[in-house]
Amino acid sequence: MATPRSKAGTKGVPRDLRRRQMLEAATEEFGGRGYAAASLAAIAERVGVTKTLLHQYFGTKEDLYVACLVPVGDGLLDTIRTAMDDEEGTTPHTPLRVLRSIFVALEGRREAWFVLYDRTLPPGGEAARTAATYWSAIDALAAGGTADLLRAAGSTDPLDADALRHVWTDLVSTLVRWWVKHPEESPEAMTRRCARLFTVGAALAADPALPGPEDRTPDSD
Repeated sequence: MATPRSKAGTKGVPRDLRRRQMLEAATEEFGGRGYAAASLAAIAERVGVTKTLLHQYFGTKEDLYVACLVPVGDGLLDTIRTAMDDEEGTTPHTPLRVLRSIFVALEGRREAWFVLYDRTLPPGGEAARTAATYWSAIDALAAGGTADLLRAAGSTDPLDADALRHVWTDLVSTLVRWWVKHPEESPEAMTRRCARLFTVGAALAADPALPGPEDRTPDSD
């Protein structure tokens, strides 16, 4: 998925296009290698420019990372909100809509997921603070959506809500990471796969020996 290295240089390339090329190359480098291992020299080589020109456009390595991170974070937040914005509110179909929206948004630049969720960012820096802001916003959407699903199922237990939020966020991360490793899977194919997995998960949970929400007593926890 890496951008072919170009030796065309920057002569005659419009500034906006040149900037976009740098951001695309940087997103691939940061997403593929992580912030700590990413190299400005490698990013410059991908585009066919010098490190000096990268610095002139974006400043430091961390500044360049933030320039890549913001459109990724904004795009994923927008697509998740849109997927959750249904006239009927949160329904059992909402999780699958959210996953599909993420797959569609990342198609063609799947490594961008790792730009948002990079654990090698310098602690306390602008990049880490910016990423944490996006994580919190996405977690808040997950918390609201999972709580709505639980209420519809008859559960108002706050611990259920907290547990399901953690399960959901870990599940999304695991599925996206698996998808990144399988480039042959289109967004549509991956969505269908998730639907099958959800069906199996629901069947596994349907144990008639276990009490449902209506059977629980205050002392059953």
